[in-house]
Amino acid sequence: MLDDDARIDAATALRDLIHEFSARDPDDALLRSVAATARAEADALRTHPLRDRRALMRAAVGGASPAGFSDRAVGGAANPTGVELSVEFEADEVVAEVVLRRAFEGAPGRAHGGIVAAAFDDVTGFVIGMLHEPAYTGELTVRYLAPVPVDETLVMRARLDGRERRKLFISADAHAGEQAGGHLVATCRAIYITVDPARFAGAPEPR
Repeated sequence: MLDDDARIDAATALRDLIHEFSARDPDDALLRSVAATARAEADALRTHPLRDRRALMRAAVGGASPAGFSDRAVGGAANPTGVELSVEFEADEVVAEVVLRRAFEGAPGRAHGGIVAAAFDDVTGFVIGMLHEPAYTGELTVRYLAPVPVDETLVMRARLDGRERRKLFISADAHAGEQAGGHLVATCRAIYITVDPARFAGAPEPR
């Protein structure tokens, strides 16, 4: 298995490729070259064993870090299809900076609402990591208050508001600009359902 640094470096390069592909208008010759290279590398990857995602999740659940595992969807540094999150933990809040690049553009200059919701889902998930209680998203509600820009820093903050039996109530907000004092562009309310750690990563792998 590759070490995490090598995997993250490869994922970072692939993300750069995806966003540049989305943002640029190259000629057909370059597009054909990109297609041929991508197919060749995909064929090479298929010769290697499948990644054991269950083992990665079990290790993350059992670890002391609230940061989760690097392959996770949306915000994993080793996942080339995700967003790039920089996360810190301040007292009872998760604070994340993210730049939604051009592959996530919906209307011109604006991030697609679905990717904003996905980013909220990942950031609120870090609250679960702080609590060290495995949980799944049960409900996620996003309110869009202003256009969410692409290629600009967003600051997302999330915190636990309360709990009721297995339900965890979490809220979050997103401000555009380099500081949290920028203008509010979206808010989120999430309900997570806690689960037995032994069951969290126990689902069978798809065939």
